Amino acid sequence: MMRFTNALVRRPCRGMVRGLSSAGLGPPDIGRALEQHAAYVEALRDCGLDVTVLEADEAFPDSVFVEDTAVVCPEAAVVDLPGAPSRQGEERSVAQALAGFFPRLDAIAPPGTLEGGDVMRAGGQFFVGLSGRTNREGARQLGAFLGRHGYEVVTVPLGAILHLKTGVSYLEDGRLLATGELVHEPAFSRFRVIPVPAGEEYAANSLWVNGRVLVPAGFPAARRAVEAAGCGTLALDVSEFRKLDGGLSCLSLRW
Repeated sequence: MMRFTNALVRRPCRGMVRGLSSAGLGPPDIGRALEQHAAYVEALRDCGLDVTVLEADEAFPDSVFVEDTAVVCPEAAVVDLPGAPSRQGEERSVAQALAGFFPRLDAIAPPGTLEGGDVMRAGGQFFVGLSGRTNREGARQLGAFLGRHGYEVVTVPLGAILHLKTGVSYLEDGRLLATGELVHEPAFSRFRVIPVPAGEEYAANSLWVNGRVLVPAGFPAARRAVEAAGCGTLALDVSEFRKLDGGLSCLSLRW
């Protein structure tokens, strides 16, 4: 079973009110977002992680979602090239921070695009969603980089969802929490799939951290389903980040 020791996060910027969104929930409240982010950082620390907190980057409204800027594992770090043009450039300062932890950084190059929200590790495999943000060339490059360390990259074509991890989370021990088109995805046939209850699809983006699953507050049926699968849970309010299509995994890089 994987164990995390480090995480990297970035504080929300005031410009996040201009962030990309299809949620239709209105603009985020920066004061509440800062409070929710602080609670998220504290939860990661309570789970045993040493958390590096980067200052807000006002040049990029969506920069709080650091997961999209890199793919990390104990052996390697790959700097992404976001598929959303307004987010290209976020990865540069994250790469500078990661250079303090990894002796070598690989990087996705055009015409490849890759966002970390489309990348889910499950043991020795990385599943990569082919989405509007991540293309096949980006997935190919990631496979070449991670293949040097013995990992296999498996692509998953996506339909309606924004990112792969919008609809599925790996909870270790062969368990997947999934919703919508991903519940019956053939690539996941070897896993025990826990369907997210109807009406609580947002909770599909939950986050396993060292034996505990962080779940978004306000989705009690999904939380019960995770607990019934044998996982301890901690509910966190991330409602302000939901307004920008973001979830729990989006707010950190973990290794």
